[in-house]
Amino acid sequence: MSYPRPATLYRGAALAGGASAAVLVINAAKRAEVIATSAFTQLVAPLAQILALALIAGLYIAFGRRAGRFGLAAFLLNACALAALVGVEFVINLVFAELPDATVGALRAGPLGTALTVASVLFLTGSLTFVTAMIRTGELPTAPLALYAIGAVPVSFRAAVPEPVLNLGLVTLAVGVAWLAATLFTRATTVTAPAASAFALVSHARRA
Repeated sequence: MSYPRPATLYRGAALAGGASAAVLVINAAKRAEVIATSAFTQLVAPLAQILALALIAGLYIAFGRRAGRFGLAAFLLNACALAALVGVEFVINLVFAELPDATVGALRAGPLGTALTVASVLFLTGSLTFVTAMIRTGELPTAPLALYAIGAVPVSFRAAVPEPVLNLGLVTLAVGVAWLAATLFTRATTVTAPAASAFALVSHARRA
């Protein structure tokens, strides 16, 4: 049975990260009314988190495992947070956008509001924990990790921060995500060299 090369998987994750950053910029431009809100912009909004899942998986496998159990816990927490945020984006862009303000307010006052708050807090906690784990590995530049963490703060508190602050947070997050994706893409071959050597040894042992 053949498997994709690790470098191919990492580059795929990096491309997904680049696409995630592009969607974040579209979301910010839509909220700032730089581009018009349309069915397309509403539908693609949740893709930012879906694609980011692939990126953080690639970052964890390539670098985060060096952070040990803390790195694994941080990755799982951030992955769960991003998965929860996908649901939040679907609700905000495809449900709330079609309802009157009074109905949205009533929904936010019930269990849905609690779920949205939990998802936001989880995203903030997961993002900061994952960034901390990546910094501890010493394998990634600190600047994009800091941008990722800084951008996650206003996004997590979207209901409480002014619109310009949220838009700036989305753009900051997009820059951090794109930078991390570019780093993973360019370093895909070098970070997988040990894994490739180990795979070659295992294959040789099996043939022997």
